[in-house]
Amino acid sequence: MNTPSQDTVVQTYLDLPRPPKLVLPANACDSHVHVFGPMSRFAYSPLRKNTPAEAPKEKLFALHKKMGITRCVIVQSITHGTDNAVVEDAIEAGGGRYLGVALVDINVTDGALKRLASRGFRAVRFNFMKHLAGGHGVADVLKLTPRLAALGMHLQVHFESTLVHTLGPALRHSAVPVVIDHMGRVDANLGEGHEDFQALMKLLDHPHLHVKVSGIDRVESTSRPGSGYPLGVKLAARLVENFPDQCVWGLDWPHPNHTHIPDDGELVDALSEIAPTPTQLEKLLVVNPQRLYQFPT
Repeated sequence: MNTPSQDTVVQTYLDLPRPPKLVLPANACDSHVHVFGPMSRFAYSPLRKNTPAEAPKEKLFALHKKMGITRCVIVQSITHGTDNAVVEDAIEAGGGRYLGVALVDINVTDGALKRLASRGFRAVRFNFMKHLAGGHGVADVLKLTPRLAALGMHLQVHFESTLVHTLGPALRHSAVPVVIDHMGRVDANLGEGHEDFQALMKLLDHPHLHVKVSGIDRVESTSRPGSGYPLGVKLAARLVENFPDQCVWGLDWPHPNHTHIPDDGELVDALSEIAPTPTQLEKLLVVNPQRLYQFPT
């Protein structure tokens, strides 16, 4: 499904995912999605590695209605680079139920950050992934965090699983909360005893560190639609059990840079195993996102 070419448009999501069986609590939040296009209004970045099909806000809103999701955090993607206009547009259309995470340059000005915060962006994200452009040194990223603190924003990071051993100790010194994407991209096939997952668990002993238990469909090398993603679910459930106040969840729609197209209804239903009690589900989908992102009430 992946391609390094910009010439081919890649479909990354199902137009008709199945309705989930699980009924989500009121104010359930999807804390990690993207929006792409339409390209007629929001140009794709010339630095992108591939060209995903348009996934505009209208399709996202319709998906959430079908899934029973009423709140959301949209994460700016490298597909649009550091021009966050596509996410800002979706936030504005979301009527207070949609907030954002921005991509910025390491030398972003205080004025630009203040503007983003005023438009509903609650964090900035930095990638430490080999396949993504725009990487920065963690020391430079940490220098930015006092400026984020002044605006009530936090830091979101996306990194290769092996980097948890070097980035993790540094991230403990952040002046703001840190949210780790997709369970630190650990390899679920290696099990919860593997050193990368154990290092992630140790990192979460620090309460200002948080983790997204998204990506159960990404962390299994043998994952496929309809499988239930049992290895990814097991790791996500362990994180929710051990760190109930530090986990949030997301679909990662429209599933860019993936090996297959997951069914969003299946991902929602996996929550019945990831957070099997009503209290766990309420914390994961409602309480923790409200505390972290501060949706208007």
